[in-house]
Amino acid sequence: MLVEKGESAVAIDRMQAVPLYHQIFLQLREEITSGERTYGSRMPTEQELSAQFGVSRITARRALDELAEHHLVERKRRVGTHVIFRSPVKPLQGNIAQALESLLNFGRATQVKLLEVDRVPARAPIDEALGLAEGTTVLRVVRDRWLDGQPLAHFVSYTPMDIGARMTRAKLKSTPMLTLIAEAGVTIGSATQTISATLADAALSSSLHVDIGSPVLRVSRTVLDTRGRPVQHILGQFRPDRYQIRLDLNSSSNIGPELI
Repeated sequence: MLVEKGESAVAIDRMQAVPLYHQIFLQLREEITSGERTYGSRMPTEQELSAQFGVSRITARRALDELAEHHLVERKRRVGTHVIFRSPVKPLQGNIAQALESLLNFGRATQVKLLEVDRVPARAPIDEALGLAEGTTVLRVVRDRWLDGQPLAHFVSYTPMDIGARMTRAKLKSTPMLTLIAEAGVTIGSATQTISATLADAALSSSLHVDIGSPVLRVSRTVLDTRGRPVQHILGQFRPDRYQIRLDLNSSSNIGPELI
């Protein structure tokens, strides 16, 4: 059976010298610049951020103000705060069958450490990625992957409950997530993936055994079935000294000179 928890505050390190509002700013900035929060999308309100991070509304307001100062969001009275940053991302097409096989091989070759399983309301940008109404309950799973006795990656996944309800703790401790989705009767048709870089916060440094502020590879992926319905959104963060992504390009690859 699944373990249910209430919605918990996002981890921030209150022992750091870095102010809490700036820690929140850094997390939100990463979500915006990586493309996870898209142009025009609504940002959480001060009250929502206060509950999400377990801080005062004054702290939440300072974080949003700092985003505005960096020209990442626009704040308007009675309208709210919206993203105005346009991510310069050019999509590259890939073969979904080959990508899925690579991901499954990755899952089989590594060991799982299951950290959390809970049911939470989907908030932005998760609700947008999954095409759900804000507040819809989803299954949130936090897992670490280890290779050769050392941490390799930290994953947080969000799955609609009609699929996630079929995932048991026993399976989550050992089975690749894509296999669990297939066992729930879903045929995967495509996926959208964004790769970027970020810095390890206190929680991530503990999972990956790296120093706070160390660079890590960030992979955000939304998986869709053959009808185009999003069936999972997952955020993976990898130690760059232990993981690489290789692209084999040829004359027909969808890449332009503006990316070079």
